[in-house]
Amino acid sequence: MASTQSKSTQASSADGFAASSALAAMCKASSDPLRIDIVRVLSKESFGVQELASILGVPQPGMSHHLKILAKCGLLVTRRQGNSIFYRRALLLDSESQSRLQSSLYTAIDEISLPDDYSKRISEVYDERSLQSRNYFDRNVEKFAENQGMLCDLGQYLGNLLELLDVMQLPRKSQVLEVGPGQGLFLDELAKRFDKIVALDNSGEMLKLAKSRSTRRSDNIQFVNRSLDAYKISTQESFDAVVLNMVLHHMPSPQQALKKLGDILQVGGFLLIADLCSHNQEWARESCGDVWLGFDPKDVDEWAASAGFNVEQSLYLGLKNGFQIQLKLFRKY
Repeated sequence: MASTQSKSTQASSADGFAASSALAAMCKASSDPLRIDIVRVLSKESFGVQELASILGVPQPGMSHHLKILAKCGLLVTRRQGNSIFYRRALLLDSESQSRLQSSLYTAIDEISLPDDYSKRISEVYDERSLQSRNYFDRNVEKFAENQGMLCDLGQYLGNLLELLDVMQLPRKSQVLEVGPGQGLFLDELAKRFDKIVALDNSGEMLKLAKSRSTRRSDNIQFVNRSLDAYKISTQESFDAVVLNMVLHHMPSPQQALKKLGDILQVGGFLLIADLCSHNQEWARESCGDVWLGFDPKDVDEWAASAGFNVEQSLYLGLKNGFQIQLKLFRKY
């Protein structure tokens, strides 16, 4: 009996020491002003090592050192995108004591506003990501269908998209926005169902292609050459649904894009997303202008929840070429 009690006491002591060590590591990691700034910059976004080094004006080797410390103590987690590694804030830990400390740290850090020079450099990172995608489409507009077919073809999942449109049960008078309509193939399907469609694209060349190939372009489709970030609507106007069909992986900041869509969708409106699940096919950046190599469905759900959406439906389709498509229907609450 005494031996059993002794082992129990030793185990309890070991657990207590481990918890204390974990708290000490988190406190030590957050005791550096630069590391506080890193966590602050990662408040609502994920960035690569070089991007963070540029934003905070720190040499890359030094940035890598600080990121490893923050990741080791549980404040940051990594996400691999092909040959690149991106960092984001960690979700709250399972340990109650660590979770309370972590939550308190995030709250205190977020009360400090970002310096203007950090905000400016973050915008420059977004601009660089956006420019990469826009330049690709402007240069390769005629090869779009061929290159897109290397990943997936609309015909492989069109029936499922239409099925989710049916789930919405929206009236014909509804207003629908499609961001990045590509060749305009899905625009025709939307125009058959709804009275007002807005086709939004930051590539003028791609928008011309969509307009030339849409069979219903003269009726109820408005073509707008603008980025989602720069797109403004009147206070009296809002959309009943937004479609992102294989476009989220071209956007400079998927999180910020979903937040913007949450602002322009009316309460009860739908967000329909079709995109690739995470993959490691690095060639897609060069051949297809991809900024991101697909997404973990949990990340998409998390970004949507932060933007004010609930998940309504999720479908996952495996393709013969090894890629997997995720189809997600969200509703704004």
